Amino acid sequence: SAQALQILIRLLGHGAAQATVADIEASLRVQTDRVAPSLFAFGSRVVVAGIMLSVFQQFVGINAVLYYAPLMFKNMGATTDTALWQTIIVGLANALSTVIAILTVDRWGRKPLLIVGALVMAVAMLALGFLFQARSVGVGALCAVVIYSAGFALSWGPVTWVLLSEMFPNAIKNRALAIAVAAQWIANLFVSWSFKVLDGNSVLNDLFNHGFAYWIYGAMSVLAAAFVYLYVPETKRHTLEGIQSLWSRSGSTA
Repeated sequence: SAQALQILIRLLGHGAAQATVADIEASLRVQTDRVAPSLFAFGSRVVVAGIMLSVFQQFVGINAVLYYAPLMFKNMGATTDTALWQTIIVGLANALSTVIAILTVDRWGRKPLLIVGALVMAVAMLALGFLFQARSVGVGALCAVVIYSAGFALSWGPVTWVLLSEMFPNAIKNRALAIAVAAQWIANLFVSWSFKVLDGNSVLNDLFNHGFAYWIYGAMSVLAAAFVYLYVPETKRHTLEGIQSLWSRSGSTA
């Protein structure tokens, strides 16, 4: 509209404003067509990237840690009351780190936060697994869980949602985002179920003393960092229309 154009002119200048309006109109025009474009109109990479972001957000194990934190701390030898307080400490670390992520995501960028956060979680989970196996649980194990929770809340917790909201072109956003969220819930269900299976397996517990699941989450965190580095674009300071152009170019080879 004319009002939108005037606002963009004040922000960007006349030439850039005209180009931006043209990009916006082009990105939205396809949504008014009688036939909606294919979900893979911009290639399969964008859809797969969104699904895998959602899956990795769960496969790093955050909900297993949050859902079963009291059980985890009891496996460390804590009493019921102590386990409750330790769970509260983990929740507070999660909440504080989420606030920090909200304040810094536009300064540091999406990819760096996801990669660094995943590596922090990997170190914490691998260390926790070794502590369980060595039967050396205590303050060190609590610190590993707190660091893991903070690493997730600084990165994969909020930043995944930022990326999902930005990375899909307008023409397929609704469908692609719905599929990504569905994949996230399925992955959440699988992780929640599998943790109980792994933690209750007597053979694994004889070998690893409840530590095996945390090694898996550590390995998943390493894979998540590699996936973001290789396949996820940085959306910081890109317009939605600019991101759509990026996928349009990559879609020709996807």
